[in-house]
Amino acid sequence: MSGRPRPSSAAPDLAAARVSPGERVRLSRRDPRASSGLTKRQGEARLAVLGKRLRALQEVLAAERRRKVLVVLQGMDTSGKDGTISHVFENVNPQGVEVARFTVPTDEELAHDFLWRVHARVPAAGQITIFNRSHYEDVLVPRVHRTIEPEVWRERYGLINAFETILASTGTTILKFFLHISKKEQKERLAARLADPKKIWKFERGDLRERARWDRYQAAYEELLQKTSTREAPWYVVPADRKWHRNLVVASALVAAMEKMDLKYPPPLPGLGKIRIR
Repeated sequence: MSGRPRPSSAAPDLAAARVSPGERVRLSRRDPRASSGLTKRQGEARLAVLGKRLRALQEVLAAERRRKVLVVLQGMDTSGKDGTISHVFENVNPQGVEVARFTVPTDEELAHDFLWRVHARVPAAGQITIFNRSHYEDVLVPRVHRTIEPEVWRERYGLINAFETILASTGTTILKFFLHISKKEQKERLAARLADPKKIWKFERGDLRERARWDRYQAAYEELLQKTSTREAPWYVVPADRKWHRNLVVASALVAAMEKMDLKYPPPLPGLGKIRIR
């Protein structure tokens, strides 16, 4: 392989990141520091191009007002869900994008089925919605914390697949991203939060308790990725130790998916050609 740098137009290998339906995932065999052979400068230049393209596609999506886009972000603490949203969607029109954040369920939410609160936040026609954490928390956390029986969280895989099939069949393009960071990188990011007065507000003691369950979370994610990556709603395992590369992979997959939608501006209403503005 030549030592010459790749051009800034080069893109990450999305096929390698995408999880095929039923594929057995081993996160320990996926490099969280991968960079697709790009330098940071090349990656950031490419992201700038993709940002402009995403804005143009979003404009047509909003004008067409028929289809929707759902982006799901999952990952361990400090994996960069907030940062991904900030950088990938930096140039889009905020009127056409909504961010839904799913934290600990309220008493009202717990009184309903686990998908009740999620269905209310899916995108409307012409809109992009980003789930910062998602319905997958209701498979991961109860399993890791052992608060519900295994037969309950295992049944939820099928219920989630059916739910996402309904969304896809009614015009929603779904992309799901697992932001894959190393345990070493998480340690460094947690330490950086503690040392930075502008970031320490993000630190919670519970982060350390969750970190102690690292291996259990990794096993839970591996099974989740295998059971719920479908043709209609694929998972991408995104190397996320390098923030610029994480952003590039997510933006590349999103733009590629929206280009495949073949979005069209709606035709003008009949008779508009006869209108004269005085």
